[in-house]
Amino acid sequence: MNDFSYLHTNCFEITVELSCDKFPHASELPAEWENNREALLLYMEQVHRGIKGVVRDAETGRGIPDAIISVDGINHDVRTGR
Repeated sequence: MNDFSYLHTNCFEITVELSCDKFPHASELPAEWENNREALLLYMEQVHRGIKGVVRDAETGRGIPDAIISVDGINHDVRTGR
């Protein structure tokens, strides 16, 4: 679903898997958190990188639905929402 969502809806999703155990025991969770806390927080900070904003009409200031955003060198256009 992650690839489909990114390519067809412009929604970027991630799945974080920390080990082979899908349902770790509650007693293991504090250690998993400590082992991965810094990496997860640094990953979350990356949301502030890149291009972001609102596409607006210069005269009215209203948002422009379905505008296509293209970036040179990236083969994935993004459309604005309604």
